[in-house]
Amino acid sequence: MNDADSIAASSKVRQYLCYALLALSGLFALACVFFWSTGRTSAASSAFAYCFLSFAFAASTGHGLLRQLAFTIWIVTGVTIGMTFHSSLLTFPPWFFWLANRDTSDIFIPVLQIIMFAMGTTLSITDFTRVFQMPTGVLIGLACQFTIMPLVGFGLARTFGLQPEIAAGLVLVGCSPSGLASNVMAFIAKANVAMSVTMTAFSTLLAPLLTPIMMKVLAGELVEVDVYSMMWSMAEIVLLPVFAGLVFHHSIYHRLSWLDRVMPVVSMVGILIMTVLTVAIGRDKLMQVGALLIVACLIHSTAGFALGYGVCKLLGLDRITCRTISLEVGLQNSGMAAGLAKTLGKVATLGLVPIVFGPVMNTVSSILANWWRAHPADDNQSAK
Repeated sequence: MNDADSIAASSKVRQYLCYALLALSGLFALACVFFWSTGRTSAASSAFAYCFLSFAFAASTGHGLLRQLAFTIWIVTGVTIGMTFHSSLLTFPPWFFWLANRDTSDIFIPVLQIIMFAMGTTLSITDFTRVFQMPTGVLIGLACQFTIMPLVGFGLARTFGLQPEIAAGLVLVGCSPSGLASNVMAFIAKANVAMSVTMTAFSTLLAPLLTPIMMKVLAGELVEVDVYSMMWSMAEIVLLPVFAGLVFHHSIYHRLSWLDRVMPVVSMVGILIMTVLTVAIGRDKLMQVGALLIVACLIHSTAGFALGYGVCKLLGLDRITCRTISLEVGLQNSGMAAGLAKTLGKVATLGLVPIVFGPVMNTVSSILANWWRAHPADDNQSAK
């Protein structure tokens, strides 16, 4: 069997596995309906969680749009498991209970540091020097990143009448930098991936300085913010791991090609663990404000994409740059925001917003990126 036949056979196996998992997901959905109708809520919760879990594995083995939405589906699955953690018959591995029963400070910060280290390993010195090749777009993008989302978050916090600490979470998400998701979506949308990576790198480095200051100014009335303490915390959980990852990239990473496949998975697993634990801890609060918070996050994320594109369009940037900056502005590092909520001691309230915001922004950005992929922009066509 030659290489082409081997690849074709492997693809066929993945396709059949995907169909089997989708069928299994459907069976769990039917079981959920049956158990719910007979009043067996614990069994229904378990079936509901397993339905999403099967669907997430199907997305990971699938292709096309389903594969592109895999990360979003996994995050939604994490939220589902976190919501059903206390009320279902789910069988969790022993290590999960070990995590759930420990002080969150023992979990959140190390997990977030691993995520940021994995992000650092994907960066190189070129990503920082590239700003000299495209200064206008990067500077405009960074200005949009640290103005549009914080101000929209502040406006929504004032408008929706949420509890102060939850309202402050909208501001926190808005003041956070962009994350790796924006680079992935830029690739899917056929936007300027190099610019996206450069903006992510710089916004991450600027965040320990700008995020605490903006939180103090915009959310100081909602939650107590110690600017210097927050700066130091962000240096520990953001700057040091990213720089360590950067050093690892130049010293070891380039010699081990398999790390290109492993590190993104490490980041996703870390974000998934944080999602499950945060939702499980703040489940009661989330049940109270869930629908309203979803609407607020939907408006927040959509406004980021729309205003990011609109500002760049008004400034006469080309369409590919407009799309790139739009994705950078609308996609925030929600995992980092959840970790910062821990440093403020507000995981069950402040930390809920990033967890809800993550699936919402990924869903909206997936739709937007796939739309742009189907409607390519002309590099030489100005944004009119």
